[in-house]
Amino acid sequence: MPAHKTSRREFLETVGLVGTASALAGSGAWASLLAEDPNRLAIDGGKPVRKTPLGTGPYGPQYYGDEEKKELAEVIDSRDPFRHPGGKVALFEKEYAQHLGVKYAMGVTSGTTALYTAMAALEIGPGDEVILPAWNWYADYDVIVLCGALPVFAEIDESFNIDPNDIERHITPRTKAIIAAHLQGCPCDMDPILAIARKHRLRVLEDCAQCAGGKYKGKYVGTIGDIGINSFQLSKTITSGEGGAVTTNDPVLYERAFRFHDVGSLGRSFNDSIGNGVLAAVASCNFRMSEFTAAVLRAQLRKLETICQAVRSNWRKVREGIADLPDLKLRKTPDVEGDLGVAVFIDMGTRQRRDRFLRAIRAEGFSAGGPAGSVILPIDPRVEHKRTIHPEWPSFRSQRGQEIRYGAECCPRTMDILGRHAGVMIGPKYTEQDIADMIKAIRKVYLAMRAA
Repeated sequence: MPAHKTSRREFLETVGLVGTASALAGSGAWASLLAEDPNRLAIDGGKPVRKTPLGTGPYGPQYYGDEEKKELAEVIDSRDPFRHPGGKVALFEKEYAQHLGVKYAMGVTSGTTALYTAMAALEIGPGDEVILPAWNWYADYDVIVLCGALPVFAEIDESFNIDPNDIERHITPRTKAIIAAHLQGCPCDMDPILAIARKHRLRVLEDCAQCAGGKYKGKYVGTIGDIGINSFQLSKTITSGEGGAVTTNDPVLYERAFRFHDVGSLGRSFNDSIGNGVLAAVASCNFRMSEFTAAVLRAQLRKLETICQAVRSNWRKVREGIADLPDLKLRKTPDVEGDLGVAVFIDMGTRQRRDRFLRAIRAEGFSAGGPAGSVILPIDPRVEHKRTIHPEWPSFRSQRGQEIRYGAECCPRTMDILGRHAGVMIGPKYTEQDIADMIKAIRKVYLAMRAA
C-alpha cells in the first residue's frame, strides 16, 4: 500500500475495482464504497444527483387558476359560446395583437388551421413551391400539399431552424414563399431570410407554434415576416388545449385570411378598420375559434410574459453554470435574449455519445432528450413516397412534382445535427435547488464522459 494517506478512489484503483460497480452490486461494503464515490455516474452504480426525478410538463397548465375559471364562467353565464361581436374571441384577438405589436390577429381552431389559413391568405396553390426546413412538424408540409403546391426542403443549421445559407439554391421561378419555423423555442435568423425573400420577391410565413413569446432583435416572432401563425395546443407556451392564431400587418392578407376561416364572410367581429373589405368571397373553410377557447387564452395571455421570463431565467442560470466546461458547444441561437430557453442543448459530437449522455442524465434524475416537437420530414414514409388523399392530387402530378425526390438524400446535414445534440429540459417553476442540481448533473456527466 502507498505510504501516504490513500483516498477511497485510489484504493479502489489499486485493487482494480473501478468500473466494476455493477459486478459488485451484491457485495455489501464494496458496492457501498463505489456508490458513495461522488464522481461515479448513477448509470454506473453511483448515487444520482436527485432521488426524485425532475420533469417539466406543459407550461400553461402550471399557471391555470381563478383567472381562467372566471373567464370560462362568464361564457357559461352568457349562454353564448359562439363567436360574436364584443365577445371573448374578439377581445382576445385585440389583446393578442396589442401584446405582439401587430396590426391584426385572428383566432382559429388550431395551429394547423392557422397555417392553412395563412397559405390561403398568401394565395399558395397548384404550381407554386414553398421552401421549409427539413426538420419541422407535419402541419407545415401538409398544408402546402393540401393547397396543391409543392414542398421543397432546406437543411437546418445548429440552431435547429432553417439554414439561411441553404435557401437560395432551392429557389426556382415557381417558388412563392419561405416558411421560417421558430422551432423548440429558438427564433430563426430572420434578417438573412428576409433579405433573400426581398431579393427574389418571395413571401415569408413565420410558424411560431413552438415559440410563443419568443423574440428576434426586440420584435416578437410572428410580426416580422409577411404573416405569422401560432398554436395554443397543450405543449405550447400558453394553452387552451387546442387553438391557434394568424397575425399580420397587411390588411389584404388579413381580409383574405378572415374570409377563408369563416366560409368567405366578414360578418363576425371583422376588424373595424377594414370595413367591408376589398375582396370577393371565395370557397373557404370554417376554422372559427369558440368563446370557450378564447376565454382560457385571454387569461393565459396575461401570464405569457411571466412564463417566458421564468423559463428564460432558469435557462440562463444553467448555461452560466456550465459555461466553463472544456470544449462545450451549445445549440446556436441568433438571439440569446429572445430565445425561450426550453432546453439546454449540447453538441456531443456523435449520436453514440449523445445517447450515452442522455441515458446518464436521466439516471441522475432529469428529463432529457434529443431535439423534439418535430420530425425529419423527408424521411417519413408518407412524405418520402408522396402519399396524398387522392391519386390525382395536383401537388405531385406536374413534371416538377414527379421529378423532385425526398428521403435522406435531401437532408444529410439535418440528420447529422439532430443526431448529435442532447437536451436537458427547462421548466418555468424550477427552484434554485432544482437549477443547482441540474448544473451539478450536467457537469458530472459531461466531465465523466470527457475523461472516459
